[in-house]
Amino acid sequence: MKEFLEGSLAVARAVKLCKPGVISAYPITPQTHIVEELAQMVADGELNAQFVNVESEHSAASVVLGATATGVRAYTATSSQGLLYMGEVIFNIAGMRLPLVLTDANRAISAPINIWNDQQDTVALRDAGWVQFYVEDNQEAVDFHFLAYRLSEDKSIMLPVMVCMDGFILTHGIEAVDIPTQEQVDKFLPAYNPLYKLDVENPLTLGPLADPDYYMETRFAIQETQKKVLKLIPELTQEFAKIFGRSYNGLIEEYQTKDAERVIVAMGSVCGTIKDVVDELRKKGKKVGLLKVISYRPFPIQGIYEALKNVSKVAILDRALSLGSYAPLACETKAVFFGKKKKPQIISSFVVGLGGRDITRDSIKEIFRMLTQKEKACEFIDLKPELLKENYE
Repeated sequence: MKEFLEGSLAVARAVKLCKPGVISAYPITPQTHIVEELAQMVADGELNAQFVNVESEHSAASVVLGATATGVRAYTATSSQGLLYMGEVIFNIAGMRLPLVLTDANRAISAPINIWNDQQDTVALRDAGWVQFYVEDNQEAVDFHFLAYRLSEDKSIMLPVMVCMDGFILTHGIEAVDIPTQEQVDKFLPAYNPLYKLDVENPLTLGPLADPDYYMETRFAIQETQKKVLKLIPELTQEFAKIFGRSYNGLIEEYQTKDAERVIVAMGSVCGTIKDVVDELRKKGKKVGLLKVISYRPFPIQGIYEALKNVSKVAILDRALSLGSYAPLACETKAVFFGKKKKPQIISSFVVGLGGRDITRDSIKEIFRMLTQKEKACEFIDLKPELLKENYE
């Protein structure tokens, strides 16, 4: 049934349908409405779960780690500095091969303090071993929580998943969202039945000391499992479509790319704006398109190659930085074509929307226009020269 819902409330409804037994989180803008709503559901008896109040995000991550380790489906959410505060535990959860879902309301990293949206927080933890999905709108935010739990708990995977949604733009935006029935979700997502768990009757050790004779193989195992994720996601989305009636590739989405001469590569809510601009320019005879990256981890190398190998000019939009180097999504997209004979003539990198700065239709048009020029290594869009002068003098 379709309802007009704030993104955070829609996500809370989706999480409720997944029936977590333990929820723990610490409030941080712009994530707070998600767990606030879940806490209310627990208090009102609508959700049979234990909501654990904690003093920090590090503790919240530790609680859901412990819950999952004892065989209980768990959930947490955070944003920005909160995700970084969880960092130590984030690596532990993946290293212990514990299935878990975390929602991150993407927000800029301090300092200076900024509560608005970019993707620096989750991109900074891209190497932690978690699967990362970046959603465009609130319907995707709802649906990818069901996919996240199903993927995470698959016996061949057993890795945690982040669903990354743009703070404020999606978390506080109101859209029409189709919330499925409990019967539909139960058909797609069976009760959690872990391969292993902490049990006094059957003792085992999770996360033991691994000396140099053992550690490297644990990293290799996660790397190989991420390759399995690339193959499993399309299978799960096909099953999802049969039950829920909505189709996703789950790795990438191609929009008007088949005959495109210029294509923008991007992640998250900005893809909606890019699609509008693509439609406008197409009406004027311009062969432009969009490649939306949904799965940033694992990175869909083959899918990106096939989508872009015949495109003349490609622009990669990053809403995060690797300070002192090039932009992350741009680096990885360029690496896709290393050693390949068929590849774009130009692959330009653009940094946009940091700290919540608007990415307007005019900004997107300017990027398409700049793709007619020489390759750009790491071009910042919509900088304010007067503020740059203040910072340097």
